[in-house]
Order: sequence, then C-alpha cells, then structure tokens
Amino acid sequence: MQTKSQIIKEILKSALGLFIFSIGVYLTIQANIGLAPWDCLSMGVSAKVGYSYGIVHTVISIIILIIDILLKEKIGYGTILDALLVGNYVDWIGYLKLVPVSDNVAVSCAMVIIGLLIMGYGQYFYMDAAQGCGPRDSLLIALGKRFPRTPIGVVQTFMVGIALLIGWLLGGPVGIGTIISVFGMGTALQLVCKIMHFEPRDVVHKNVLETNKIFFQK
Repeated sequence: MQTKSQIIKEILKSALGLFIFSIGVYLTIQANIGLAPWDCLSMGVSAKVGYSYGIVHTVISIIILIIDILLKEKIGYGTILDALLVGNYVDWIGYLKLVPVSDNVAVSCAMVIIGLLIMGYGQYFYMDAAQGCGPRDSLLIALGKRFPRTPIGVVQTFMVGIALLIGWLLGGPVGIGTIISVFGMGTALQLVCKIMHFEPRDVVHKNVLETNKIFFQK
C-alpha cells in the first residue's frame, strides 16, 4: 500500500512532467512552421476569439475532460492537472520570451524535433507518475471502446484529423511542422521510453477515487 508522501510525489511528478511537456510545445510554436493537430485547433480558436493560446487550450481540455467523465473513462489527478496546467504553462513560458520566433526553415525544423523530444520526456515523467491519462488520450480510449472493430490507429487518425481540419479552417497554422509533429511525436516518445527503459503499457493508472482512498486512509 502506498503512503501519502508517495501520492504527493506522484502528483508533483505529474505536474513536473506537464511543465516539461509544455516547454516542448512552446518550442514547436516558436518554430513557426505549423503545429500539431490539437495545438493547431487551440491556436485557430485563439485567433478567432482573441484569447491566448493557453486559455483556449485549457477550455478545450476541460470540455474534453467533461466528455471523458460522461463516457465513464478513468480520470486521475494527472488527467485533471493536464487539462488545467498545460495551456497555462505554455502561456507563462511564452511571457518570458526566452526563444524568438524562427524565420529560418532549417532552424525551425530543428526546433520542432527538439520540441518533440522534450515533449517525449515530459510524457515519460507524466505517465510514470501513474495518475491517469491526459484528457485527449482518455477520449481516444473511450472512442476506441465504442468502435471495437476499428483499429485504434484509425480512430486516432480520424480524431486528430477532425481537430486539425477545424483548426486549419479557423486559421490555425498548418505546415511542415504539422507533418513532422504528426509522424514524429510517437517516434520521439518511443525513443525516450527506450532511453529511460520505460514501458508505458506496464503502468497501472489510479483514478481520483483510488488516490483519495490511499491518501485519506487512517
């Protein structure tokens, strides 16, 4: 049985992983050659409503989180932190203006690749904390359950394809960076997992009720 201190460490590890992930997202934005589908959607909505990327990303994440709950998916504290923190982290990092917007394609491609690797390390820390999948991953699982005869890869492609299409129609940036992100994100995560000797499928995530039971045990 885990202790309260271990639970606190897991939640803090989730928050740290999400921060590292957000640094990677920030780099892909500053690369200025197109964004991954979900980020394209957030940026497209941001351009239309006039709110920052972070605020829009958070609102979209909360909406997806509510859908996950309605679909009775496993929600952990990590899932909630993902919905609330990533967009705001990106905004906060952006305020520091540590990395200028790139105007060189070669440099931009390198920024996207580095950003994806950093995101991979963030995902490693986040997943290793075992406090739940992100809202979008939970939605993918929920949709996969409802279309059992459809390969999960097809479901994911359809889901991110819809997000990308809406983002593009709203003016979200689509370009070389989008292609690199779509095909490179999974590869970057796989490389990080290999380096860290980590197998995501072996992680048994806890939902909020399970975590509370451990944390508030007498």
